[in-house]
Amino acid sequence: MADSTDITQWLDAARDGDRGALDQVLSTLYQELHSMARRQLSGQYGQTLDATALVHEAYLKLAGGRTARFEDRTHFFAYAASAMRSVVVDYARQRMARKRGGDMHRVTDLPEDLPGGLHLDEDMLALDAALNNLAAADERLARVVELRYFAGLSELEIATLMERSERSVRRDWQKARLYLLAALQDGPAA
Repeated sequence: MADSTDITQWLDAARDGDRGALDQVLSTLYQELHSMARRQLSGQYGQTLDATALVHEAYLKLAGGRTARFEDRTHFFAYAASAMRSVVVDYARQRMARKRGGDMHRVTDLPEDLPGGLHLDEDMLALDAALNNLAAADERLARVVELRYFAGLSELEIATLMERSERSVRRDWQKARLYLLAALQDGPAA
């Protein structure tokens, strides 16, 4: 297993356009990405999107993104969480498009813990729209939500990745939840 120094060096090389270095980072961190995906999709029985498919789709977004530049491990995981979010939201959109009468409805709760994983339906689409609005208002809060909700990381893991205190991350998570709940209860997503 590669250590943090190797990953940082590969990220530096990937930032300079070395595709092989990016592939090395992705293969080294694959198990962590797979664990993140598995946590988020738990409880989604009968769905065609599984953890492996989610990681592979996110990998394609990560590897195919010409503008993807990872300063460090934090940026990599933030980008990976964003890529997973994008895949899950696209999947939910496709699923809703196939359903007849797939009108959006209001989300009334954003759980503190996410034991059942993500629900790949209109709730996800409403959350995505609200999260985009949050990102426009406060990028850091939106990143905490992506890392917590989409990547399934704990507050301690997020604090480590973002080089902040766990207490600060906890406050950001609470602020973000309040913002998102208010936005979701105000009306259907755009």
